[in-house]
Amino acid sequence: MLGKGIAVDHNGVMRVFVGADRSQQLAINVLKYSIQRHTAAPIEVIPMIDLPVPVPKNPRNSQRTGFSYSRFCIPKLAGYSGRAIYMDADMQVFKDIVELWELPFNGAKVLVQQDVKYLDVSMAKNNAPKTRIKQCAVMLLDCSRLDWDINTIVNDLDEGRYSYEQLMYELCILKEDEVGYAVPFEWNSLEYYDENTRLIHYTDMGTQPWVSVNNPNGHLWFAEVRKMLGNGSLDWGMLEAEVRLEYFRPSLLYEIRYGHLVPKFLYPLFNHTNTILDKLKGYVPHKAVYDAKRLRAKAIKSYEHTVQPQSSVTGSQ
Repeated sequence: MLGKGIAVDHNGVMRVFVGADRSQQLAINVLKYSIQRHTAAPIEVIPMIDLPVPVPKNPRNSQRTGFSYSRFCIPKLAGYSGRAIYMDADMQVFKDIVELWELPFNGAKVLVQQDVKYLDVSMAKNNAPKTRIKQCAVMLLDCSRLDWDINTIVNDLDEGRYSYEQLMYELCILKEDEVGYAVPFEWNSLEYYDENTRLIHYTDMGTQPWVSVNNPNGHLWFAEVRKMLGNGSLDWGMLEAEVRLEYFRPSLLYEIRYGHLVPKFLYPLFNHTNTILDKLKGYVPHKAVYDAKRLRAKAIKSYEHTVQPQSSVTGSQ
């Protein structure tokens, strides 16, 4: 049952809910470690992997990822009490998360990101999208004032009360004054890192460090993994298992083991060699994700062929 036994009354423990699918399980572990490493406060990181959310009747309203709707389950998972933080799995933290946790709501029920900075840098990298919209990938929620129920939300989608885009990008299930744009960019830094960065978001799927050699900030993630391996927080066999499942690129094993030993002037050659290795192994980044997208597109096409003829008949009467 959704929410049973999860995050009820935590007596002051900071709760961080992480949206993900199975392919990002190890990325969650790295995020969790980076959070805990920078705070002395009691904290619980709660993965939300493939939650049993209802499937919309109209496939055009279905989740774009395996966890798109997970954030709307948080108030119930939290027992409709206290605060909670939502994060995507493809992130890494560098500062004390208490700073984010203690942001004032000032009457709002949910806090999302203020703005998007450093577009000239993040948009110049490989696999960057054409634009970057305002982000809800990091949110602070006042669960005691949110009555969200995922069954009702999906039903309202099916009833046409709002669109997928209005739900996901505009948080239309809240009034305008219930959404506060107060989360600093530094707590959801999109593909950008400097000394002020609190959290980096490896948001461009094609260049996430665990699937590509082409992320200019990948060394930050590799360094975190090496720390985990060094103190036993992560077992080498877990990395190998993710590679066997094709969730991580084969060359990542070499990147973690040897990358920090490679002189800077030789790194382009090192990356080129790793790229060749991945191709020879037949690795396809995010294969499971893109397979799911193709199935979704097929379902939408089938739905439209089924529904549109009926609509045409109804409209002619």
